[in-house]
Amino acid sequence: MSNHRTGAGDPARTLRLLWRQLDDGPRRGPRQGRSLDDLVTTAIDLADAEGLDAVTMRAVAQAVGVAPMTLYTYVPSKAELLDLMLDASYARMPRPDRADQPWHARVAELARSNRDLYAAHPWAAEVATGRPPLGPGLMAKYEYELRAFDGTGLDDVTRNAALTYVLDFVRAAARSATEARSAHQESAWTDEQWWTANAPLLARVLDERRFPTAVRVGAAAGAAQNAAYDPDQAYEFGLARLLDGLAVLIATDPPS
Repeated sequence: MSNHRTGAGDPARTLRLLWRQLDDGPRRGPRQGRSLDDLVTTAIDLADAEGLDAVTMRAVAQAVGVAPMTLYTYVPSKAELLDLMLDASYARMPRPDRADQPWHARVAELARSNRDLYAAHPWAAEVATGRPPLGPGLMAKYEYELRAFDGTGLDDVTRNAALTYVLDFVRAAARSATEARSAHQESAWTDEQWWTANAPLLARVLDERRFPTAVRVGAAAGAAQNAAYDPDQAYEFGLARLLDGLAVLIATDPPS
């Protein structure tokens, strides 16, 4: 389970920060020399490079070039900073006009856009978003992505559920891809090298008579993918099946 989640800070303060509805009155503490956007961008860069655990208030202050206590005049804690980071990442996502495309092309594209988000910011897939602060980036993303289902005839509740279904699939695929990359980096071996090195042991313990289907299918998949798990193949296969399922749902309730 993720140790990081949205909505963990003070809700009122977080929303004011997200929408930049800040007090203009006198501030206590050291004078601010950088903008809030500077601070958020620096925190995102740090998370991209080293992961969310590296994003501490002290580390961000050092990276942005201010005293640690000055950082608290911008944001009360890391909880609010995380919400700002995620919302800023959403705000930067491309949103081209695809109204002339069929719904399945629009949905496939929104899935790939979110996959690109997680490829650029792997930490974003690790954040639990069950209580998302409704910032401008999230709201623009939600508005745009809901429109991918225009013309399908889905009612509002089903449209929201369909979008959630797509986003949950992409997030899970992104996390699996990150885990696969981490395994490669930590072992310093490719999958092919790992399987070759362990082939003699596997040949002794994997009895084809006891596990005939598993051995046959596993060997075929491994040969086809050149690995036990291929994140790209898993994503493309899953996305195609997801679109197939939505097509059945949409066909049962066509637009009037």
